Amino acid sequence: MKLKEIESIKEKIEDFFQNDKYKSLRLFGYVLIGLYVIDKIWNKGDELLESKEDYLQRVLDSHRMAHIDELLSKYQDKRKEVKELIESNYKGKIYNPLNSGSYAKSTAINCKFDLDVVVPFKRSSFNTLEELFDDVYELLYEKYYDVATVRKQKVSIGIEFYSDEDGDVINLDIVPGRELNEDKYIEDKKLNLYVNSQFGLLAKNTYIQTNIDAQIQHIKAKQNERKIIRLLKIWKYRNSEKYKSFLIELITIKAFDKSYINGNLWEQLKSVMEYIENNVNQENFTLKDPGNSNNNVIETLTEYEREEFSNDMRRIIKNIEDDENDIKIYFPMNEEFEEDNSENRYGVKEGSASLASVPPDTRFG
Repeated sequence: MKLKEIESIKEKIEDFFQNDKYKSLRLFGYVLIGLYVIDKIWNKGDELLESKEDYLQRVLDSHRMAHIDELLSKYQDKRKEVKELIESNYKGKIYNPLNSGSYAKSTAINCKFDLDVVVPFKRSSFNTLEELFDDVYELLYEKYYDVATVRKQKVSIGIEFYSDEDGDVINLDIVPGRELNEDKYIEDKKLNLYVNSQFGLLAKNTYIQTNIDAQIQHIKAKQNERKIIRLLKIWKYRNSEKYKSFLIELITIKAFDKSYINGNLWEQLKSVMEYIENNVNQENFTLKDPGNSNNNVIETLTEYEREEFSNDMRRIIKNIEDDENDIKIYFPMNEEFEEDNSENRYGVKEGSASLASVPPDTRFG
């Protein structure tokens, strides 16, 4: 039973009772409306009683970072501590560490988010990227081995602090990189990152060029795009989908760049999903990393996975259009904060929550 259907019935009854002949029965008419709505809710209690765009906005509101201010403060305190350790140990060898990840891009959701630190080393600091990576790992391991799990990941070093007295688990990703050109990092922001072969398909350890600052700037001031990215990340996380958040981010921005996307929140989301459905499985489709134009992010998916991504989008659109209540399956509320939506902003307010641990294979960005 849709809200607009109830309004339509109400208008028809009001028109009917405008006739002087039936004015005395107007109250009875409103009682009929009430009984009709109660019957609909009783027989189909989970049916969507609001527009899709209003529901999606409430989904976004329930996943705002503002709800977990206390937990986020713990993350920020730990990040500050780790940054100070690195800065004191590598004084003269590094540039200022850079906050990165989904929180820095304003695309984080409160059920899973990244709080990452990129550490730009000077070209002359280490002979090789592997030496650099291993040295940072040893520093972090020696400092935190008894209070956290410290592990090597594909391009980062993950620190998962053991649960505190509130049961909260703090996860950080530290991404060490070395400037591409001697004494040019301040100017061009280009870094080489060490890549561990054991965490990918590569036969041996190697490196990748990137520009984290360019990745952050790529999404800056894109308010509509960020909303759609967050909705797709909610779908990805709540439905245990495998697609990387960075890929979802890039393909959403490209959809807005290449298609005419407007309308309300549902219409924009649908347009982006249609763009993905129609393009992601095309042979000539590319997703260039703004931090390195030679890195085509779509290549992280196999042909089968690209076809599945297209099918996923088609299935979501069809099922929601067949039964709009299915929107709750694909884009569920964060039930912990469903009613606590008094502040309509992305930022931070009072409130706290526990957060599930970030899996060991979490990548930066």
